[in-house]
Amino acid sequence: MRLTNYTDYSLRVLIYLATKPSDKLSNIKEIAEVYDISKNHLMKVIHDLGKLGVIETTRGRNGGIRLAHHPSSINIGEVVRKTEEDFHIVECFNNEQNQCIISPVCGLKHVLNKALNAYLQVLDEYTLEDLVKNQSTLLEYFKIKKN
Repeated sequence: MRLTNYTDYSLRVLIYLATKPSDKLSNIKEIAEVYDISKNHLMKVIHDLGKLGVIETTRGRNGGIRLAHHPSSINIGEVVRKTEEDFHIVECFNNEQNQCIISPVCGLKHVLNKALNAYLQVLDEYTLEDLVKNQSTLLEYFKIKKN
């Protein structure tokens, strides 16, 4: 299984925000610098996370972003489902574009579907809070990268 960069960046943003005090706003520039990723890529990610209600965005001079909910109520499986374009891990998972001639009798797609469901089930077992239990260590890494 492989996540898109979009989902990866979404999770990184959430991890970063979860290490910050809930009353402190962060911004795209600082997150882009910490992770050494494009601000342009992050702008869309942040906009969409705001539309999903996972983060709060405040525009303007003193604006920024922060989590909209406590990290314990942000489920990783749910975030992945909402940020991934699709879960067509093989051609036959996409009925509209499937050209595989053995699809009607293939056993592989059932195995892969079971694996995908297990993958998502494991992600459902974790919240953002679980991912930042090492908050002080994460903060140290973020500080090193900023300097």
